[in-house]
Amino acid sequence: MTDTSMDMTSETGEAGFRDFVALLKPRVMSLVVFTAFVGLMVAPVPVHPMVVFTSVLFIAIGGGASGALNMWWDADIDAVMKRTQSRPIPSGKVTTGEAYAIGMTLSAISVIMLGLAANWVAAGLLAFTIFFYVVIYTMWLKRWTPQNIVIGGAAGAFPPMIGWAAATGSISVESVLMFMITFMWTPPHFWALALFVKSDYDKAKVPMLTVTHGRKATRTHILIYTLLLAPVAIGAGFTSIGGPLYLVLALGMNLWFVKGAVDIWRRDDAQSDADSHKVERKFFKLSLIYLFLHFGALLLEATLRPFGLGGW
Repeated sequence: MTDTSMDMTSETGEAGFRDFVALLKPRVMSLVVFTAFVGLMVAPVPVHPMVVFTSVLFIAIGGGASGALNMWWDADIDAVMKRTQSRPIPSGKVTTGEAYAIGMTLSAISVIMLGLAANWVAAGLLAFTIFFYVVIYTMWLKRWTPQNIVIGGAAGAFPPMIGWAAATGSISVESVLMFMITFMWTPPHFWALALFVKSDYDKAKVPMLTVTHGRKATRTHILIYTLLLAPVAIGAGFTSIGGPLYLVLALGMNLWFVKGAVDIWRRDDAQSDADSHKVERKFFKLSLIYLFLHFGALLLEATLRPFGLGGW
């Protein structure tokens, strides 16, 4: 971070409750909560409702802590990018010092309490996730390589694995597959966003693939990762957490997702931004539905399994 950015955010207005909530990136936190909950519920062991609640709560707090530390470090580029200028720090409502203190405090609380509420394997995974997102992705990869979102996406893929570990105290093929679905989904999801906010990354000098290699290469990468994602997502249907309902949905959604990626790949840079961005925005929205439905189907299989209706 630059001295300029620190000076710019050293003075703060009256921060309200909403500003501190926004510091925790609630939209990202909602994805963390949902996938972690699914990871807990599909595990092959009974888990007490209180353990489920406390585990998901502290995983969510850990995700929020990561968001606060991300905003603390990225205050300088958030102030430049149009879509992030209204965040609590660049808008002057929360200081960088406050964000750092909140992030570090919540990180410690979430890890310790998850260890006490569930087990230390889950707590260790949560601690590593926070470290990976803040240090490996935010401080290093994001400003260094166009593969930032590929490698850094691992941080957002850990919650279902943490949820599974909270229930079982272990890591398994099934939890790794849930990790891989989110991990392989992240690049096409974020690159679609980067295609229609390319000017933001240009201004902030963030080496997103759209900036370093251009839109054509980014579209090709979206298609490649979508094709790699499909067998992983479909393959989960043949494991103990899958079943016929999941498999039917996975087949349909991945055909739809691949078609969306092909539509983006066919786009020509000579076309107007308005035309191009329409397709890219559509694919970005589809990607949100994609992940929700896959994990929702896994949850449905687990819910129906005790009645002999889910699973194989």
